[in-house]
Amino acid sequence: MIFRDYKAGELSRLHEINMASTPGVSEETVDALAEIISLSTCIVAEGDDGLAAGFITLLPPGTLAYESPNLRWFEIWLEGRTERLIYVDRIALHPDARGQRLGEALYGEARKQFADHDLIGCEVNTKPNNEGSHRFHQRLGFEQVGEQAFSEVKAVAYYVRSV
Repeated sequence: MIFRDYKAGELSRLHEINMASTPGVSEETVDALAEIISLSTCIVAEGDDGLAAGFITLLPPGTLAYESPNLRWFEIWLEGRTERLIYVDRIALHPDARGQRLGEALYGEARKQFADHDLIGCEVNTKPNNEGSHRFHQRLGFEQVGEQAFSEVKAVAYYVRSV
């Protein structure tokens, strides 16, 4: 597996991966995903076939052009703290790449690229509950630091771990 930056021309493949990963990640139009990628560091896992097998997008707090209530939550959580945090907006795997520890490897690559940060943060759905993602993040050493409800049917838990 090769880890590399996003390449122009593979947006449709990443959109396909994103859509196959819902509701674990939010559903996005092609244009919305392109905007997220343009604002973030997008690390792509490339399979032996040369195609993207998965990706992770990361944004620093203060990226005001990205109107994410989850990123805003981390910005408030960081007030008065000295740690530098990088926020995982999404991690998505092609269905054929699941069960191969690729998500763990993408997080490992993110931690390498952001070694100058103290924390890596993410959110996991609690409504609808994404139990597998909670277990995955806890296995990787993430600890829950908060939660937020957006509606009767949409809520998340916030997690952090050291880089």
